[in-house]
Amino acid sequence: MNFTGLRLFNFSSLLKEASSYLLLTVVVVAALFPGRLNALESIGSVDQYQLPADMSGVQFYLITVDVGDMVWDNFGHTALRVVDEKSDIDVVFNWGGFDVSGGVVAFSFNFFKGIMNYSLGTNSSRREFAIYQYQQRTLWQDEINLTNPQKEILYRRLLWNMEVENVVYPYQYFFDNCTTKVRDYLNEALSGRIAAENTGITQNTFRDQVLQHYESVALIGFSLDILMNSNIDRPVTEWEEMFLPLSLRERLFKVESDVAENGERKMLLSNSQLIMQFPPPSVETDAYQVASISLLAPVLLLLLMLKKIPMSYFATHSRISLKAANISFRVLGLLGLITALFSGVYGVLMLGSWFISDHLDLHHNINLLLFWPTDFLGLLVALRWFVFCRPWPMTHNSTPFINYYLMAHVAGMIAYAGITFLELSAQSTLNIALYIVPGFLAFTLMIWLVGFEPAKPRSDFF
Repeated sequence: MNFTGLRLFNFSSLLKEASSYLLLTVVVVAALFPGRLNALESIGSVDQYQLPADMSGVQFYLITVDVGDMVWDNFGHTALRVVDEKSDIDVVFNWGGFDVSGGVVAFSFNFFKGIMNYSLGTNSSRREFAIYQYQQRTLWQDEINLTNPQKEILYRRLLWNMEVENVVYPYQYFFDNCTTKVRDYLNEALSGRIAAENTGITQNTFRDQVLQHYESVALIGFSLDILMNSNIDRPVTEWEEMFLPLSLRERLFKVESDVAENGERKMLLSNSQLIMQFPPPSVETDAYQVASISLLAPVLLLLLMLKKIPMSYFATHSRISLKAANISFRVLGLLGLITALFSGVYGVLMLGSWFISDHLDLHHNINLLLFWPTDFLGLLVALRWFVFCRPWPMTHNSTPFINYYLMAHVAGMIAYAGITFLELSAQSTLNIALYIVPGFLAFTLMIWLVGFEPAKPRSDFF
């Protein structure tokens, strides 16, 4: 038996095309789904696929790849290697392929809507390992100890998966990915023993796992924490945790094999090899601390620059403005541009998901109290502050809208803090309430105070 006509796929070039952090944030977030344990489709007739005459000559290996430096590498990777020396077969099965031939933007938009078609690809071990060598990612190989009947089940499942109608599968980030494919196929070969031995609940939530694995790309981890809702805040089961390559490998080490040696049963994984080793990605500065300082420090500086300006010669009251307008308003404008951009983008993604996406992990997000799609309008206001170094002039018609808008923002922040500290929501919001809300609130009050010039009175005598 040989793999005649086996297609060889190389997806490293596809991965390089997805280089935009914001685009990748959308792709990663869009993949989150509520959990479920999927039953494998029936293979069909046992005689449908031709197997090697002697399965004892076939060996399976678990390939585990550590996290990498790129955004899409931050959870690692799992593949399955099949070696049959008698038939000169050495093939790696990889379930991480996707097609971006229609363009990265179109692919990401489909991903956001819930159209996520990944596929099985195969490659020689030499070429597959060369990819990870180029990416400088640590790689382990573990021999999988299976009986011949178990090998037949796994071998037949792989042949089934190579059928044209089975190559593509609907990707689900936590529940149907490159790692869960290997987990499910091994569980099938072992008659469900892996699932039966991993029924407990871990101490981590899916949010914990996401934030932990994106420590090396702080902006992405920060954005994901904002965009994901309470669906990912439930504890992860031991079975579900095996969506992570390193967790799968760790748990498989604890499973006993049905293969005996010298009268004793072997463990499922043995003969571990460190094929290549590289240092892990460095951890970036905490994004929440950076965001907090970036919001509060400029506001505190602007507080020191406050001054009173009489409304008119005859007026008995004054308005507040800023000293050294050429510097102060540029600081205010720069902070306004950054704040409006991030708030607007987050708001659009969260609100837009309700209308165009099937991903429930973006819906009913309490962070919409803070981040509004309409905050994009603030880009024009902030740009005027930065360029003209003076407040935005209000008219009698625009004054109510601006005041009510800012008032609603302040009310939303206060409500958000109350919901968080009174624990009225199942969604994890403590980091945002502690690090983002104070600075965001202070900035909103600051622009309400000095960012807008009141409309001129209809009469100079009043």
